Amino acid sequence: MPVDQTHDPFEDRLSAALHQAGGTFDTDRAALAAAGQVRGHRLRLRRRAAIAGGAAGLALVGVGGALLVPSGTGGSARHGSVAATGSGAPSAVAATPAVPAVSANEMVRTLTELLPEGEVTRGEARGTDSPLPPLAQVVFDDGKGEGAVSLLVDRVRGEGGAFDPASAVTPCPEMELPDSGLDSCVTQTLPDGSVVTLIQGYEYPDRRADTKAWSADLVTPDGTRVSVSEWNAAAQKGEPVSRPEPPLGMEQLKTLAAADEWRRVADAIPEETRRPTSSAGGSTGDATSHEGRRILAILTQALPDGVKVVSSDNDETEFAHAVVDDGKGRSYVQVNLQHDMSDVAGELYGSGAETLPDGTRVATRQGPGEKGGEGVVMWTVDTMRAHGMRVVISAFNSGSQTTAATRPEPALTMAQLRKIALSPQWELLGA
Repeated sequence: MPVDQTHDPFEDRLSAALHQAGGTFDTDRAALAAAGQVRGHRLRLRRRAAIAGGAAGLALVGVGGALLVPSGTGGSARHGSVAATGSGAPSAVAATPAVPAVSANEMVRTLTELLPEGEVTRGEARGTDSPLPPLAQVVFDDGKGEGAVSLLVDRVRGEGGAFDPASAVTPCPEMELPDSGLDSCVTQTLPDGSVVTLIQGYEYPDRRADTKAWSADLVTPDGTRVSVSEWNAAAQKGEPVSRPEPPLGMEQLKTLAAADEWRRVADAIPEETRRPTSSAGGSTGDATSHEGRRILAILTQALPDGVKVVSSDNDETEFAHAVVDDGKGRSYVQVNLQHDMSDVAGELYGSGAETLPDGTRVATRQGPGEKGGEGVVMWTVDTMRAHGMRVVISAFNSGSQTTAATRPEPALTMAQLRKIALSPQWELLGA
């Protein structure tokens, strides 16, 4: 759903957890660490799913106003495989070196077929031809009110060696930790060796709204990741609560994530667009290395004199953050980098955006934080090069987005944020 420059932003490749997707589905960490790890994972998923104010490669999929869905949430193919098209295209299940692509329409069709009996009235998706992971998100009504459902498929296994799914799945935090926004979290190992984390919580950790966010994050022994999220409203954000709870129970959510159809989708993801991760050892090829580490390095090196890094991390290939201190208190700073975004530039940068002589677009925002921290403000500089590389940097007046402000303003001024966002060093990461 959306750049966490914002906003979240995901989840989610989306989400600084970005503004969530397509107008319909909007897209920190020790006491914050474990709780924030779960929250951060959700945001990363949403970052992959969408971008602020627009849909990165998302196709609006027509579902005919109201599509009656067969009953049952199963793990076997029903009504055709994910690669089945109206014209009888070859199936994606064929175990051939080149697995047929899965279209955006097929993603929504498969999700629809795997949902319980009800109506799907809206759908957006990405297929395996996108540089971002395939995604399907719909508004589903089982007769008890609309609920948003979003499902993302990715590959997380690195090259060679044994792979433990438990090393890649979202871990559960200590439930007593503050600001987790969670009611329950459990991690289970399934009979086939897959590991799944089931989370029940709220969209906002401070529960400022009654929007519930439930999710299942499943990783298989062969490195397929399926992440499903659902809400008790027609959208993650911006829509009123329409039912007491999201439409799928936790067992249904787990069954949906474990469906064989999604493994076939993962097999169809082109090798060059996969984001491999290694096991817990963190060896080369790990998703937190390579580009993510380079983003963090550019950020920390670009900080002005007198601003020291207290802690830092790169928890996504396109996302990094640091907690900095200029002697006046801690300040959370995050950077999100996205490639090939030219096709949505018009949606992201309105008439108020500045265009530099080299074609770079610059937009700035100053406003309240969106993660529940009392008195927290968020200052953002959002830039896009002429070739489509987007760099978004935000700073906050707290060491975390979910805890109260500890200083009047962020440690970095808008001018300093702008300088970092426009640094030529980002060009080293390519177009």
